[in-house]
Amino acid sequence: MTEYGRGPGSEPWHPDDPLYGDGGWGGQQAAQQAQQSYGGQPQYHPQQPQQQYGDWGTGEQHGYGDQPYPQYDEYGQQYAPQQPQHQQPQQHQAPQQHQQPQYDQNGWPTGSYPQDPYAGGPQDPYAQQPAPYGGEQSDYYGTPEAYPPPEPPGRRRPEPEREPEPQTDWDPGPDQGEHAFFAGGDDEDGRDGEPDDRRGRGERRGGGDRRGGGKEKKRRSGLACLVVVAVFGGGLAGVSYFGYQFYQDRFGSAPDFAGSGNGEQVTVTIPKGSGGYAIGQVLKKTGVVKSVDAFVAAQAANPDGKNIQDGVYTLQKEMSAASAVELMLSPKSRDNLIIAEGKRNAAVYELIDARLEVEKGTTAKVAETRWKTLGLPDWAVNHPNVKDPLEGFLFPSSYAVAKGQKPEDVLKQMVARATEKYESLDFETKSKSLGLEGPWELVTVASLVQAEGKTHDDFRKMSEVIYNRLKPTNTETNQKLQFDSTFNYLLGQSEIDISESEINSNPDPYNTYTNKGLPPGPIGNPGDDALQAALKPTRDGWMYFVATDGMDKTEFAKTIAEHQRLVDKFNASRGN
Repeated sequence: MTEYGRGPGSEPWHPDDPLYGDGGWGGQQAAQQAQQSYGGQPQYHPQQPQQQYGDWGTGEQHGYGDQPYPQYDEYGQQYAPQQPQHQQPQQHQAPQQHQQPQYDQNGWPTGSYPQDPYAGGPQDPYAQQPAPYGGEQSDYYGTPEAYPPPEPPGRRRPEPEREPEPQTDWDPGPDQGEHAFFAGGDDEDGRDGEPDDRRGRGERRGGGDRRGGGKEKKRRSGLACLVVVAVFGGGLAGVSYFGYQFYQDRFGSAPDFAGSGNGEQVTVTIPKGSGGYAIGQVLKKTGVVKSVDAFVAAQAANPDGKNIQDGVYTLQKEMSAASAVELMLSPKSRDNLIIAEGKRNAAVYELIDARLEVEKGTTAKVAETRWKTLGLPDWAVNHPNVKDPLEGFLFPSSYAVAKGQKPEDVLKQMVARATEKYESLDFETKSKSLGLEGPWELVTVASLVQAEGKTHDDFRKMSEVIYNRLKPTNTETNQKLQFDSTFNYLLGQSEIDISESEINSNPDPYNTYTNKGLPPGPIGNPGDDALQAALKPTRDGWMYFVATDGMDKTEFAKTIAEHQRLVDKFNASRGN
């Protein structure tokens, strides 16, 4: 018998018991019958013989190693073990005899055996026993929600397997996918956790019930939905717009005008060193093309597209990119200020005045008064007897000059171009190897080559004539250049027929007929070919030259006799 006093067998009847489900239970299930209590008072009965697993026929109770288990009463007091066949009667209770149970060959009991005083009635073998201290003990198996009573091993059936819940890829989270904010839950302004004594008096007076609470929840839920829709709608619109722009930039055709313009002319200035993208930006800003990408694509598609240079162009607004490229490659569109090779500064000043539409002489006055601030290199200043310090530094090229610019800005641009050129040719170093005192004299030599040479083929021979006449060993001209170009520069003219009396009577330093060596400074602005010729003269021994036709043809001689024959030839061409 179990110590709880139920029936034969060793299996407890409640899952909370640690021995629940013991496989050695061998009792039979009796009919259910209500168990009578004794008014909540503890009762004592003779001890029933306990049947053990190891010894089925004796009825003796043994522990491990044949030692009897100590016996305890309901109050935890130990008492002597009971004899298997006889029980000492206790006070106020009658003795009860027990019949020896019989068993079959398989060990199962046969026949009947005495009624267990602690067992329930025949209708309910699991009837509730009275609480040991007079209290009521709950029946774990007497209600519909209770655990099912234990069954013998042979009658037990496996529990039916639960059908697995349908699984989805979405994890609803601890709130099962519905946040209190969207479900209309009210957290009483986030103060659920506040003690009652911290809440306002109005809340305590109202008993916690606020009027219109349901409408406020619905209003907040609706407002939240509107906010969410607005946020997601705006985000979707923004993503769509930028996605379209990204697609157009990467894969779509660039926006472009059609045709060759709307007839409205515009002057466009392209800075030096501008590439296709920079040119496209200028054209788009002035309304010539519709997009930079369209111009870049049209320039790349044109075989001569890379030949577009800096300068001023006259174009039309709303031109297709292809037509803009074609017009910029045509001389018709060029509106730059062109400085020709060999131009003197006086002529350049007049050209600038005309382009800027300012009073004549404005640029010359700026050059005369502000020449020190226009960017000349250190080696180009403080030379004596120089008529114009900027001479030789208004480099021949094409310049973007338009109305509205200042003369000093145009002059700075030209001086910077010349200085950059001279530095790139390393004039400071190479002038010493040519027997000159510095780069200033080298620029002067180049200006003489440019002024006296008629063709580019003449430049290197003319350069050799200059260097040979400057040599101290020159006994032919005694280191005098005797160039008409220097005398003409002095007078601001370009004459061929100059009388000897006029030449010999003028002692000006620029008069190379009466003064040895080079003039005080350059007499014009040499171009690329004249600069290269000044650096690399011929080595053929040329000492003289004569423009035999007076215009385009120059012939050279090494001796004075050869020179005289050339003079006679010149006179014959003139009819003298």
